[in-house]
Amino acid sequence: MPPLVPVPEADIDRLIAEDVGFGDLTTTALGIGDAPAVIRFTARHPLVLCATEEAARILLRLGAQPRVLAPSGTQAQPGTILLEAAGPAAALHAGWKAAQTLVEWASGIASAVHDIRLAARLVNPQVTVACTRKAAPLSRALSIKAVLAGGGVMHRTGLADTVLLFPEHRAFLPDLDAAGLIARLRAAVPERKVVVEVTDADSARRFAAAGADVLQLEKFTPEAVAELAASLAGLPRHPVLAAAGGVTLANAGAYAAAGADVLVTSAPYFAPPRDVQVWLGRELDGQ
Repeated sequence: MPPLVPVPEADIDRLIAEDVGFGDLTTTALGIGDAPAVIRFTARHPLVLCATEEAARILLRLGAQPRVLAPSGTQAQPGTILLEAAGPAAALHAGWKAAQTLVEWASGIASAVHDIRLAARLVNPQVTVACTRKAAPLSRALSIKAVLAGGGVMHRTGLADTVLLFPEHRAFLPDLDAAGLIARLRAAVPERKVVVEVTDADSARRFAAAGADVLQLEKFTPEAVAELAASLAGLPRHPVLAAAGGVTLANAGAYAAAGADVLVTSAPYFAPPRDVQVWLGRELDGQ
């Protein structure tokens, strides 16, 4: 079952408007818009698929009849048919590139999350890959869907999602120590876990002793994570260790081996799109 992330109809309309807001000059000039046609999307290389459902919505909105053959989250091999649709040539030409680009981009994120998770879990099967909210502007819902399709989770979907105490917050309360800050947060939002970002081992140990639920280790090396994990081993209540800042496919295994429980990363958002092949032709030719 694909990840259940509602993507508003307004986002679908915006994707269409970006490409065909003023019509399709070539298809109109050729006079082929009413011809019955078929479009088919196929995986060109191995990928973890995402956004075929939204691509189908684009085609449906334009007047075609789509059929999703591989839902988001599918690990597709080359040659796998992902999506197809039938309808007037004008509708298929109008939706072609918007749908293709969306699937390629979202599948790039999903595939990158999958690869990082696989590399980390080969070392520690319990480690979690969490993506930040640093997705491309105005793409949050689709980016979240891609992260979930790749087997990851969201670190934060927005500022109201979690309690995350940054050094930039602490700068405004210089008279409160670690215990005082944790106490203030627990009193205000007692049902929420408290996550604290730290940039050095001493701060990490202070907030661990104060009862932080999660320590977000900003730009710690794998070696520094391992040293901190060892130094906290004797605590009666061990915080979750989340390695953040610079986590990529290349070092995910090292962070997992060092003792990080969670790998916080933005890297998948910058992954290259996964190539999807599209065939579009007359309906009889496509049967």
